[in-house]
Amino acid sequence: MSQTVTGTAKSSRMASRHRRERAADIICLVLLILLALIVMFPIYWIFRSSLMSNAELYAYPPAFLPPEWRFSNYTETLKSFEYLHFLMNTMTILVPAVLGAVVTATMGGYAFARLRFRGKKFLFTLCVGSMLLPSMVTLIPLFIAWSRLGLSNTYWPLILPHFCGGGAFNIFLIRQFVKTVPRELDEAATIDGCGFFRILVFIIVPAIKSAMIVVGLLKFIELWNDLLQQVTYITRRDKYTLALGLNIFRGSFNDDWSSIMCATCLSFIPGIVFYLLGQRYFVEGIVMTGMKN
Repeated sequence: MSQTVTGTAKSSRMASRHRRERAADIICLVLLILLALIVMFPIYWIFRSSLMSNAELYAYPPAFLPPEWRFSNYTETLKSFEYLHFLMNTMTILVPAVLGAVVTATMGGYAFARLRFRGKKFLFTLCVGSMLLPSMVTLIPLFIAWSRLGLSNTYWPLILPHFCGGGAFNIFLIRQFVKTVPRELDEAATIDGCGFFRILVFIIVPAIKSAMIVVGLLKFIELWNDLLQQVTYITRRDKYTLALGLNIFRGSFNDDWSSIMCATCLSFIPGIVFYLLGQRYFVEGIVMTGMKN
């Protein structure tokens, strides 16, 4: 009899705990949905404004939905906003810079995680410590250096620096991922006659693919939004990127907010698409950083 009572009380406690956990999950889900709506609201407001006329935008109180969905606004905006030209210029910078950052960050992270050489700890400390150096401190010296090399008003100052790992954080991220790969795989490959480069290509790279995608995504977002560097090195209109083109377009159409919103939507769509394609790897890469198998 006592065992039956004890079992009933235990099952009652487990059911009560299950209900509390379920209620907590529901509350967390509702909060996440609310936070997501708050974050997405500015993007929706830009898109909604791009489909309205200027008179409707100035109306009060503001309408949550466009009275009329004017998709023709995008056609009119493209007549004065050189979107495809600016997009091609932007990709001319992004593609080699992102690829260079991913390749060199992978090589640097592998070297710091696996290879043994004199001064490795000092160099790694120096590399990580460089993250504390503000980019504004090096902006003027780098501009003078590139100008004396005759590379000002070209894309090279925006591409070549990223062939040095693309930043200390990228090298650190790759290093942490490489450390999660068992060393026994390296030793087995060495016995089979593989050198350092073949171990990197055939063993390490497949194992840290998600981390490499994270580096590519972070570098893509950084360069996509990097207006300061582009303003510093690019002055010719035929070399303008999307960020520069949008900035000039906004200055030319001060009162035409409908066209400005259309150009803004066109400018951030490629970045959103690129992020959505690699979102799964991005989350996996951030969560798994530094974890041991």
